Amino acid sequence: MSTLAAMSALAAETSTSTGEAAQFWILAPLAVAGGLGTVLMRRAVHSALCLAGTMVLLALFYLANGAYFLGVVQIVVYTGAVMMLFLFVLMLVGVSQVDSLKETLKGQRLLAALCGLGLGILLIAGLGQASVATFTGLAAANEGGNVQALATLLFTDYVVAFEVTGVLLTVAAMGATLLTHRERIERHKTQREQAEERVRKEWVTPLPAPGVYARHNAVDIPALLPDGTPSEVSVSPTLRNRGQVREVHEQALADLAALEQRTADYQGRPRSLPARAGLGERTGDDGRPPAGGPAGIAEREDGR
Repeated sequence: MSTLAAMSALAAETSTSTGEAAQFWILAPLAVAGGLGTVLMRRAVHSALCLAGTMVLLALFYLANGAYFLGVVQIVVYTGAVMMLFLFVLMLVGVSQVDSLKETLKGQRLLAALCGLGLGILLIAGLGQASVATFTGLAAANEGGNVQALATLLFTDYVVAFEVTGVLLTVAAMGATLLTHRERIERHKTQREQAEERVRKEWVTPLPAPGVYARHNAVDIPALLPDGTPSEVSVSPTLRNRGQVREVHEQALADLAALEQRTADYQGRPRSLPARAGLGERTGDDGRPPAGGPAGIAEREDGR
């Protein structure tokens, strides 16, 4: 008998009370919404909260169906221990980190959707073609005890999968420990040694971060994402609240006007590119901060 036919026969033989039906139609959409929120939320802390809610709802389903041991384990182990592990990960990553939804690789969303659709089709086809015996129900399965029945299944039919899962969890724990607590294998360099090394390599100041639009280490110009849009988290919120952050497009126009002016001065001709209104007050006619003080943070013009 196929899986779908066995499930249909079991549903026809059993009756569902009004309370069970109400519980299913109320909690099932919430569990699905929590699972979708775990995947679709941009902030990791929100995803963790959605996952915790989904685990609690699944535990309620286990308890309602008579699997009391699974319900308790779902709350104690998954909602408790596993969620604590996720909280440790959030402490390492940072709560304020936001995943970028920009598509850096062309067509990656379409490819991911096709892969997910193909996986779903394979899963449904596998369940439909599987051959199983008639379902006996939880009453017959738990005749010798729910815990005893689960232990028998784990250490007989699923012993290989159980052991492989344990090995994978051990490897994951060891890898996380090595990544977060790596010991220094070389002597720590002093400040003088670091300064001498920078001078010998001809970069006195630290190298700029990749994607930064500024030609120097200005902190009031945001970095650029791979798609060219400014990164909101690359600038201090304090500067943004004070209005001391310069926009990338304004700075680009100011640099272009300054370059045109220097070219015109070098060639002895008038400037042909008009200055944009408002830029002269902020950056000066040559694109540099005015003598009275810049509107943002003072920058260095020596390129370092």
